[in-house]
Amino acid sequence: MNRFSYARPLAVVALALLAGCVPPATAPVAAPPPPAAAAAPVAVDPSRIESEATIAASIAATPGLGTLASELRTAELDALLSGTGPYTLFAPTDTAFTRLAPGIAGDLLAPANRAALVTLLRYHIVAGTLTTEQLTQRIRAGGGRATLVTLGGQPITATLTGDVITLTSATGNRSYVEAADIAQVNGVIHVVNGVLVPTLPQ
Repeated sequence: MNRFSYARPLAVVALALLAGCVPPATAPVAAPPPPAAAAAPVAVDPSRIESEATIAASIAATPGLGTLASELRTAELDALLSGTGPYTLFAPTDTAFTRLAPGIAGDLLAPANRAALVTLLRYHIVAGTLTTEQLTQRIRAGGGRATLVTLGGQPITATLTGDVITLTSATGNRSYVEAADIAQVNGVIHVVNGVLVPTLPQ
C-alpha cells in the first residue's frame, strides 16, 4: 500500500482549500499577515537565488521554497518553468503552505489529487515577465487594481497595500509579495507569503 492510500479525495481537498477564503474568525487556515503586521523576517533570502538559472532550478535550490519545489515536480510543471518562457511566478514560501488546512499540502501530492495540484500551481504563473514597477504602473492605470490572467485562465487581482503588491485570488484570499523582482533567465520570481486559491475542480 503506498503512502497516499489514505489521502483525501479531490473534492475534499478542494473544499478544504476554499475554506481558507472565509473570514479569519471562522477560517481553519491562518491568513498571511499584511506587510505592516509582518514581524518576522522574509522567509526567503533573494540574494541566494542565482540569476543565471531557470525559475525551476532556482525554486528547487532555494531554502524556504521546498514545498513549492516538491509540488512543481509532482505536477510536472518544473519542465514548464525550465523552458524559455518567459514567465512570472508568484512563489509561496514553505510558511505560506503551512497556512493551509492541516494535511492539505500533503494531500495535494496524492496522485488522485493531481488535477487540483496542477490547477493550484498554474494559478501562480503568469505568461511574460512582470516586474513590480510594471505591476504598479498597471495598478495605478487601472484606478487602483490590475487583473492578471494566469496560465490556468483564472484571474488574480493585484492592488497596493502601501507600496507592497497585494494579490487577491478569484476565491477571495490574499497574498503579499515579500521578495520581489528576482530575475531569472526565463522570467522573474516574486516570493509571496500566502497560497492563492483558485476555483478548483470538484
